[in-house]
Amino acid sequence: MTLELDIELEELLDGLRRFVTAEVLPREEAMQEVLADPRKIYDEAGRYTQQIMDARREIREAAAEAGFYQMFVPTELGGGGQGAVALYAVWEDLYHRWGMAHWLAFDSVAHWATGPSQLFLEASDRVQREVFPLLMAGKKTLCFAMSEPDAGSDLWMMTTSARRDGAGWRINGTKQWMTNGPYADYALVFAVTDAEASAQRKGGLSAFLVPTTEPGYQVDSLIKIYGHIGSNEAIVSLTDTWVPDDAILGSLNNGLQLGLAGTTLGRLYNSARSVGLSRWALETALEYAKVRTTFGTPIIDYQGVSFPLVDRSIELLGAHLMGLHAARLLDAGRSAVAEAAMAKICSTEVAGRTIDQAVQALGGMGLTNEVHLTKAWQELRAVRIADGSAEILRRLLVGRLQKGAVPL
Repeated sequence: MTLELDIELEELLDGLRRFVTAEVLPREEAMQEVLADPRKIYDEAGRYTQQIMDARREIREAAAEAGFYQMFVPTELGGGGQGAVALYAVWEDLYHRWGMAHWLAFDSVAHWATGPSQLFLEASDRVQREVFPLLMAGKKTLCFAMSEPDAGSDLWMMTTSARRDGAGWRINGTKQWMTNGPYADYALVFAVTDAEASAQRKGGLSAFLVPTTEPGYQVDSLIKIYGHIGSNEAIVSLTDTWVPDDAILGSLNNGLQLGLAGTTLGRLYNSARSVGLSRWALETALEYAKVRTTFGTPIIDYQGVSFPLVDRSIELLGAHLMGLHAARLLDAGRSAVAEAAMAKICSTEVAGRTIDQAVQALGGMGLTNEVHLTKAWQELRAVRIADGSAEILRRLLVGRLQKGAVPL
């Protein structure tokens, strides 16, 4: 399904597969009893247990040592400098090859919002010297603190503020939907530093790197979804939390641009994992349909089963090519804002139909914990909202179309 990739990228994918096989799968095998029981994955408060946290850190550190974890970090910061096509190919391959049965494999590569990334090109010398190496080594993690209870898609409604205090800033406010929020060592907190500019929607937002151990920083609660007993999302409050001037990433009052710089890559990542998980689900359904018989005939021979799976494969190829197109534009120096938005809309909506069709093909088996399809559906349903919902992205595209900018 994947278009021909260059030899270097093929070798990278092959090396990452071998890393997961050697480093992740044995850990999962040793923890099989734990990973099969949510009551052992999460503690009574709904946080990952120490055993899970240790395993994830060990995988990050091993991947960092092998050079996979930081592969998308710019070479100027000591990373692998891999571009957008590699990002798309790597994440699609990880989710396609390992599905939701081996979710610890996804810690093998740093995500821009929870680990080292190009955002740290805008960090101070102190942060690059003291904090960034810990992120690069996989020893510490990050969370992205932008969304608020009343500021989701409309970030100009942000009320978290930072005011001058000596040689630094005092931050006050509440953030929510912070992925990795319950566990992060640092938070990239966006706050209003110029209320007038923010009110006029002309800037006035700044980004601060805040240690989560700072006084006044508090994880208020975990956001649990789908009836799960634990979570990777948090609501956090900051009460007079102080940080020095050099904790600012980027320039003062220009933090929104910094945040948006990662958004397109985030949408590309979500497109890749949607296609990857959908390919895994489709293959799971096809394998089952070839061996499952009814009335003496494999169900793959019934058009009611096979034709819908064919339709999903057609849609998936389109979504895959759309994502690669956006990635290639990014590597060519284009912004690809519209193309990445289109890829995310297409990929996530196709993914929903594909997972649903895979469950239907397996019948009752598709609903069981054993095959992990319902876990994949939950993962992908959330992705339709993350990094810009389909509605917000369509609104963005309407604006582009009104200006005559048709991304073809």
